[in-house]
Amino acid sequence: MIAYLKGNLIKKSTSQAILDVSGVGYCVWIPLSTYLKLGNLNETMELFIYTHLTDNSLSLYGFSTEEEREIFLKLISISGIGPKLALNILSGIEASDLEDAIRKSDVARISLIPGIGKKTALRIAVELQEKLEKKERALVASGFEEKEDLISALMNLGFKRKEVETVVDEAIKSLSLEAGFEKLLRDSLKRMAKL
Repeated sequence: MIAYLKGNLIKKSTSQAILDVSGVGYCVWIPLSTYLKLGNLNETMELFIYTHLTDNSLSLYGFSTEEEREIFLKLISISGIGPKLALNILSGIEASDLEDAIRKSDVARISLIPGIGKKTALRIAVELQEKLEKKERALVASGFEEKEDLISALMNLGFKRKEVETVVDEAIKSLSLEAGFEKLLRDSLKRMAKL
């Protein structure tokens, strides 16, 4: 399965891009949002790929970001929505706007996408809302574990929990959880030294 391609862009249209990867030209279906982010011909590009295999064909679908590919995968998991329709949806609305409309159950906004009726819009809103909520709960849970690990590490160094919690919250707010445990721990220690 192909999950990522990086190569020279040798041809592009609003629905397809052809990447030359070490002398092999890959034809990739893309949404309009990805097309708008493509560079000029003969520039190096990278695309996150979904490989769709059926009895009759092998198709590659490419996206400029992993988040865009993730929402595409959620869309095709809905009964009645195939890759072409999912691509059409992402061509009609930015991935972040679609997620926002799903969270708000904004069926009217989703049904404005060309080719999407009210029934399909409702199905998208209902089915994907559950999946987005699961993703957010997982992120919160992993963030909680990371925070507890930081608090525990600082308490093992002899600091009191109350002062440690405040410092860890400040470090997370300043750097975000994506900074990683080590950077957050260093930042927290600097903050503790100032107390």
